[in-house]
Amino acid sequence: MNQDYRASDIQILEGLEAVRKRPSMYIGNVGVEGLHHLVFEVVDNSIDEAVMGFCHRIEVILHRDGSVRVTDDGRGIPVEIHETVGRPAVEVVLTRLHAGGKFGGAAYQISGGLHGVGVSVVNALSEWLEVEVYREGKIWRQRYERGIPQGELEEVGVTERTGTMIHFKPDPMIFPDATFHGDIISQRLKELAFLNSGLTIVFRDEVQEQEKTYHFEGGIKALVSYLNRGKEVLHPEPIYFGGEKEGIKVEIAIQYNDGYLENILSFANNINTTEGGAHVTGFKTALTRVIIDYGEKRGILKDAEETPTGNDIREGLCAVINILIPNPQFEGQTKTKLGNPEARSLTEEVTLSSLSSIFEENPDIARPVVEKVLQTVRARLAAKRARELARKKDSLDSIYLPGKLADCTEKNSEVAEIFIVEGDSAGGSAKQGRDRRFQAILPLRGKILNVEKANIHRILSNQEIRNIAAALGCGLGFDFSREKLRYHKVIIMTDADVDGAHIRTLLLTFFYRYMKPLIEGGHVYIALPPLYRVRDGKGDYYAFDDEELEQVLQNLRGKKYNIQRYKGLGEMNPEQLWTTTMNPQTRTLKQVTVEDAIEAEEIFSILMGDAVEPRRDFIREHAREVANLDI
Repeated sequence: MNQDYRASDIQILEGLEAVRKRPSMYIGNVGVEGLHHLVFEVVDNSIDEAVMGFCHRIEVILHRDGSVRVTDDGRGIPVEIHETVGRPAVEVVLTRLHAGGKFGGAAYQISGGLHGVGVSVVNALSEWLEVEVYREGKIWRQRYERGIPQGELEEVGVTERTGTMIHFKPDPMIFPDATFHGDIISQRLKELAFLNSGLTIVFRDEVQEQEKTYHFEGGIKALVSYLNRGKEVLHPEPIYFGGEKEGIKVEIAIQYNDGYLENILSFANNINTTEGGAHVTGFKTALTRVIIDYGEKRGILKDAEETPTGNDIREGLCAVINILIPNPQFEGQTKTKLGNPEARSLTEEVTLSSLSSIFEENPDIARPVVEKVLQTVRARLAAKRARELARKKDSLDSIYLPGKLADCTEKNSEVAEIFIVEGDSAGGSAKQGRDRRFQAILPLRGKILNVEKANIHRILSNQEIRNIAAALGCGLGFDFSREKLRYHKVIIMTDADVDGAHIRTLLLTFFYRYMKPLIEGGHVYIALPPLYRVRDGKGDYYAFDDEELEQVLQNLRGKKYNIQRYKGLGEMNPEQLWTTTMNPQTRTLKQVTVEDAIEAEEIFSILMGDAVEPRRDFIREHAREVANLDI
């Protein structure tokens, strides 16, 4: 080992080299979230133009070659020479960190991208990027490769339009899997259209051959109605209020449903603050105070055994909080949490004054909400007593392990993993095929309880959910503790049919609602078993979808072979199950992200909720996409 440490050992990373060296510092990670962060950084620049009133239409195209094109009709990035560095302004923006029009002056009073690293980071992490600027009657174009200009900014034509086009392809040297998911992009664009009333956003997915246009006039009020579709609401129309102070604007829309879960979406300058922050804290504090004050004044809460908690208050709540703030203080470059203390004070102040007045003037809205809170308090206390009784019977205690659990011998949770499998048949093959040193198997008896429409008391009474909670050892709901988790990987392994997909959705909904830190910590996975086995005289070949099957058959052209389609895991013998689905060296696992769980929960709410119309609309929209139907 070289003990000498000299000046020559100090590395200086110039320009965008630092981004390519440590990409996760700028986009969070190089997985699915980081990859899509590139698209959202570019789109957010166009949204900033919309917020300022200069952009009315944004078009996003996902091309078949894996590239993405974002075009807007804003003012266009300036092209004149920057007096400090002597290069065109658009080149400075694309090649220099902390360069942009959002640090001062009047170009952008409200923006999500105040770090000035967004689009330059996209450029640095792209195999290539092309920019076109439509400005002052001219078209300007420049190309970059891995952040390096491949020539000068050129004037290439004339135009009557204004705006900017950025076309880029992520660098496969940076991203292990550079495949964009159209549904993730589409979901974000839909959110932005809701948040920016009157803005038109077009998304064209050439891979799936789909085009969607998003345009909403109702803003966040319409978004709340959209999120609550398929649910029974306590008041017909969402409550909307807002306020402004010292250049900060906040708007809030809320609506209660008869469910047992809360759904709060928060945004700061159109950035989805998935971890909340100061504006969410201010809203929650004020909401709790308003409802308790109203309930006590009207005597609705006089029979409550305990004062309602914040969680009691927010059961069945669907809310959207959107704040526009000149100088946002995000925690981290990925902007998932807002830190501005002034955001909290304004949101709290607006919610207190506005919601108190609305409740006083509309008792037909306020009373059902407060009565639901009272019911929630009673249910919570009953569940607490049930939970204490259950613990005495060792049902949720980590010391107790369900009888059907085939545990592993490894006690180090960082190494151990558990497969949650569908039925005893698959469970038997999994138990025989596993590596018992670090792999545990928990078979389920059919479908677990739909937690979407069940209170905590009923959930705790469900044996399958109790078995899952006991096996994982980390508790659930308010009692959840990640430190007590017995397995680093929780793997859902179900059949590749309709019933299997339903069970996966039920499990994802349960994990998202009552063990959300499991998903946030990257502990939940979905096993992908093969659909086909092709056997010739020399051996077996497995295909995970029709495309892979076609490739296998092409390789076996001219030979005799037999094709078996697996209908369930129980059709595989232990060796096959190990080789294809359980062996860490050969298996394929899909890590579940929060975005995946939200989508699964949303679809489940539509398909399994009480309202018929959203379900009918979903079937009409997607009926033609069905490829394999179990009948």
